Amino acid sequence: MKEGEKVESYLVFRDLAIIIIFAKLCGIIARKCKAPQVVGEIIAGLLIGPSVLGWVNQSDFLAQMAEIGVILLMFSAGLETDLKDLVKTGPIAVLIAISGVFIPLICGALLYMGFYGMSPWGSEGFYKAVFVGTILTATSVSITVESLKEMGKLKGRVGTTILSAAIIDDVIGIIVLTFVIGFKNPESNPMNVLGNTVLFFLFAIVVGFISYRVFKAVDTRYPHTRRIPIAGLAFCLGMAYIAEKYFGIADITGAYVAGIILCSIRDSNYIAEKMDTNSYIIFGPVFFASIGLKTNVDNLSMGILIFSLAFVVTGLLSKIIGCGIMARCCKFNPTDSMKIGVGMMTRGEVALIVSQKGLTAGLLTPVYFTSVILLIIVSSIMTPIILKILYAKDKGEAAAA
Repeated sequence: MKEGEKVESYLVFRDLAIIIIFAKLCGIIARKCKAPQVVGEIIAGLLIGPSVLGWVNQSDFLAQMAEIGVILLMFSAGLETDLKDLVKTGPIAVLIAISGVFIPLICGALLYMGFYGMSPWGSEGFYKAVFVGTILTATSVSITVESLKEMGKLKGRVGTTILSAAIIDDVIGIIVLTFVIGFKNPESNPMNVLGNTVLFFLFAIVVGFISYRVFKAVDTRYPHTRRIPIAGLAFCLGMAYIAEKYFGIADITGAYVAGIILCSIRDSNYIAEKMDTNSYIIFGPVFFASIGLKTNVDNLSMGILIFSLAFVVTGLLSKIIGCGIMARCCKFNPTDSMKIGVGMMTRGEVALIVSQKGLTAGLLTPVYFTSVILLIIVSSIMTPIILKILYAKDKGEAAAA
């Protein structure tokens, strides 16, 4: 038993070496082709994963490494957030998030009923249809954050609005998920989730005020020293743990809130720089490659393939329409509204978590994981490319003007 465990530990080193080499190689090729680096890293995961070469399989260790990667990414995003812009875009972000949840929820439910027939209210088919819509409500802006950072567009009204709306979208999505599961599981109390969400943000305000004062004092006394980013990382991980463990909020929300709390101290950029180093070298490539590693098309039938394609199209368009139209109503110009809609259409670990919850509750069968993973891959690849085109269009218009 011990010998087997020892061999398994050595296999982890091999897997990491393959992931890092292929992720960076494909990332360089993607940049040569004028595409964001993250697109190459996702394709690298597809190539070395079970779908093509089969050299690396998703393991618990790699999944945990990927989770650390997304937490560091969201922490860095919080650190680079302009707090004044965040407060300014708050009410608008709430409206965009609500529309970005409601439209995909309705579209997803109608899609399922279109394929498998209309079901009466309260029936098993009705609950399954609503749950498919619930999967589409999830937003994962990790890819968007990395793409905006590459282009230097993370700060500003559009980038901050996307980040703010994504956090609020995540909270609303958790509440919707709990309500839907509550249909099947009487022990699940949606009001508890709503209460826990409010309590978490109250907790974050109190702890955030105290932590900010402490970090500010230490930063003043020991400016630009390594103890600042070390303490910042510990604070990020602690907030991620507390959010998930005690409040039932996604850990990435806790990490992002931790970044926002520290974004106004003098050395916030120094902390972000250190976090980016760790993320760029190992945790980021593992996270983005893991999206491709999760894909396995062995059991894909024609019926599931057709449904999956419709699921992907519905998932992409419903977010663009829901978030984009509301952004336009909030007086964003057409191009910026499109950027917000596209930035919100990525799906990632949140969609997989929601799907897993549905599987446990009996609202989803394993075969539909193919649809979810296909949506994650397509949205993760298309989002950076479309964003780059939209921002290049801005440059072209500015040059013409």
